[in-house]
Amino acid sequence: MAKEKFGVAADEEIVQEVDELVAECDDLGASRSEIVEAILTAFVQTESDHARQTRKVTIRKRKGTL
Repeated sequence: MAKEKFGVAADEEIVQEVDELVAECDDLGASRSEIVEAILTAFVQTESDHARQTRKVTIRKRKGTL
């Protein structure tokens, strides 16, 4: 499967959480990019309404309620 790079700007809190996951997965030697890809993979492989969930989170983040 081919990979495509794209830039992501994340809040400092999210970056800290990802860095903590990187540290917790130290035995795997996983990079930030690999961890973010794993999170995205887990999200898209669920059987939920991804568009609905994404809209909900986006709206909450914009309102500052998340």
